Amino acid sequence: MALFQVQRHDRLMSELQQHGAVRVSELARDLGVSELTIRRDIAALAARNLVTRVHGGATLPSRSRPAGRPLASKTLTVGMVVPSLDFYWPPIVGGARAAAAALGVTVQLRGSTYDPDEDRRQIGRLIEAGEVRGLLLAPSLADDDAMIDWIGRLPVPAVLVERQPRRWTSASRQVDWVRSDHSLGLEIALHHLHENGHHRIGLLVSRGSPTSAYLVDGWPGAAPILLDDPPDRQAIRALLARRDTTALIVHSDPHAMAVAQVCAEEGIRIPEDLALISYDDEIAHLGEPPLTAVRPPKNHVGRLAVELIVSRLLDGDRRPARGMLVAPELVVRQSSFGSERFGLSRFGS
Repeated sequence: MALFQVQRHDRLMSELQQHGAVRVSELARDLGVSELTIRRDIAALAARNLVTRVHGGATLPSRSRPAGRPLASKTLTVGMVVPSLDFYWPPIVGGARAAAAALGVTVQLRGSTYDPDEDRRQIGRLIEAGEVRGLLLAPSLADDDAMIDWIGRLPVPAVLVERQPRRWTSASRQVDWVRSDHSLGLEIALHHLHENGHHRIGLLVSRGSPTSAYLVDGWPGAAPILLDDPPDRQAIRALLARRDTTALIVHSDPHAMAVAQVCAEEGIRIPEDLALISYDDEIAHLGEPPLTAVRPPKNHVGRLAVELIVSRLLDGDRRPARGMLVAPELVVRQSSFGSERFGLSRFGS
């Protein structure tokens, strides 16, 4: 049922109070209305000085900052280096910018790659410019100890974003971090599948992804299956031909949608024959059928990263290093109902 304008405004303001920022595309999808409708709602609220319009969404105005939160200097600048400027990272960057705007902080954004040498180059350029007092970093941790030790010896403090060191650095400065709790995300997905009658569940992950590494570490079942990027359709067909599972959790969305496409070609029905949960929820709603997905709290991760670096800059090295895990959520759509709802699963028989 369509929501009236006042209901949409209440929902929009509620999301802003909870998250600090909203994206037009996500809110339109969640409310079942067009993006144009949401843009008009934001414009109406901005005219009343209740929100601040930004590209692709809205944030709370500075005066709506929670009471008691420290104000940073208007000249404070932090650098942010992320491995990609599309897909997973825009909500994290958006959350960081929303928190920065509320705290009077400027963010200098740099795109890198999943290569440690390029990470060092981009970080080095920010420091050499002499403008940043702190860093938000999402480096490749292929050589975890060396990279973490290098970051810990930088002349400015850093917060790792969607990354966690395997150990505390031996450098003179400890490194703070904040990331999505992917193990909890898996647990939530498994609980949902168990409640819907599934007990033979597989995990497919994209090879080489930092998120995949955390998912593999948190997986309680048999060894996960690694898929190349882009996903190999022949490998997916071989997997499905085994028919030893009734449900799959797949990272990431493109891989899950590839699985769904191969299922359609092979006559495997979703969810009647195979339940499917994607991990990321960037484009899972575009699947056929729309895919249930674990949604990492990307906006929150970005916001908390800024708050951590500002806290570090205000408190100095006397404050102990902190690590923060943020809980994902499960967005239930049409791809994950239990086999008992449809009778015996052919795929698991």
